[in-house]
Amino acid sequence: MQVREQIYIGGEWVDPAGSDTIDVVSAHSEEVIGRVPDATPADVDRAVAAARHAFDHGPWPHLDPAERAAGIARLSAAIQARAQDIADTISQENGSPKQWSIMGQVFSATMVLDTYAGIAPGYQWVDDRTGALGTPVRVRRAPVGVAAGIIPWNVPLFIAALKMGPALAAGCPIVLKPAPETPLDGYLLADAVHEADLPPGVVNIVAAGRETGEHLVRHPGIDKVSFTGSTAVGRHIGAICGEHLKRCTLELGGKSAAIVLDDWQIDDAALGNLVMSGLMNNGQVCGAQSRILVSRRRHDELVDALAAAVGALKTGDPLEDDTVIGPLVARRQQERVQGFLDAGRSAGARAVVGGGIPEHLETGWYVEPTVFVDVTNDMPIAREEIFGPVLSVIAYDDEAEAVAIANDSDYGLCGSVWTSDAEHGAAVAARVRTGVVAINSAMILDFNAPFGGFKASGIGRELGPEGIAPYTEYQSIILPAG
Repeated sequence: MQVREQIYIGGEWVDPAGSDTIDVVSAHSEEVIGRVPDATPADVDRAVAAARHAFDHGPWPHLDPAERAAGIARLSAAIQARAQDIADTISQENGSPKQWSIMGQVFSATMVLDTYAGIAPGYQWVDDRTGALGTPVRVRRAPVGVAAGIIPWNVPLFIAALKMGPALAAGCPIVLKPAPETPLDGYLLADAVHEADLPPGVVNIVAAGRETGEHLVRHPGIDKVSFTGSTAVGRHIGAICGEHLKRCTLELGGKSAAIVLDDWQIDDAALGNLVMSGLMNNGQVCGAQSRILVSRRRHDELVDALAAAVGALKTGDPLEDDTVIGPLVARRQQERVQGFLDAGRSAGARAVVGGGIPEHLETGWYVEPTVFVDVTNDMPIAREEIFGPVLSVIAYDDEAEAVAIANDSDYGLCGSVWTSDAEHGAAVAARVRTGVVAINSAMILDFNAPFGGFKASGIGRELGPEGIAPYTEYQSIILPAG
């Protein structure tokens, strides 16, 4: 059992202001595996003050970008040195399968940091140009100030890296608030931050619940908020930021569609990619391709293949090497997904595989990987984000209808097109109203390209050079002529 009694603030381990704690429960065993302090508003005040001091008086915002890049690279290396420990911890916290965690949870995070360590030195922080009257103008990208990163439980280290990488590259100290379901990996991250020898207050980590998180968002010392999580909470955070005129980035929910064109060749490798595009991390991914769109001509063929592939996936202990589907993060999430399974059947959909709770597992918040057919796009299982191992197959008549179905959603985060003609697939992708569309791939993002959503999937972009912009403000310096 991992027990931590302090909080990482200002480059030090400090005692919390309160005595309340967070019990961390294993998604598989349902036993308490860790305990950490439940940060209070007073702890948040202290963390923001440390970050504020690091910005207003510390060296970090004024370092050469290459020096900041070196610090980011040291942090990446420190995380890599404890990669397996972090991966196993996250698997215990949220049920992420071991075979997915090491890359999807840990090395994806270090790759983000390495990406920003590479971008920062060559980024155009200053642009000298000629003004309208012929006088020189210097346009700077100045750091926006102190950032707050609100981290979800599904891929906690990766999402933390999405916030830290561009913030640190831009010169912005940050206060991270991990979710109460997954605070233990945040402590391992804090150990890495300490080892990387970043200046005090540049990264501060306070695990807490929603009310303390709202205190962080509202804090007058915070200039920029970056939130990843549900659309409902994102709307609330966006409203607060609008009220206070804080800059914000919101990466929210999704209900992504995988469009299978008639020319796509079904083989084991390709089918495996299609399945995992919807079921990676037990379906607990905002960009999961949970709607699979297929023409009526190939419907039965694909359904048979999906049923066989999904039915063969091992469900069980996330720390076993051959497990593909682990438990969901909490009992409430299991019950929520069960509710969608019932709603699907009530609406007329039929589960060709799965559809219930695994009988062979005595503990853990498991749901069988499920494939629904006879689904129409107006059903709850096709419109709402389930966040579990549930795929819905929807039939279409022609390509135009497939695009229309894909776009008939409140969300617009990710999508994919499966075809033997990549250029035609890219043309179809351009008609899909989502932030990212992959061709013949389970990839939902690329570290060198902007990631984010249309519509209710959020505001702003992360990753790539574009991910730095939200952590900066333009400043124009008009120089004298000559």
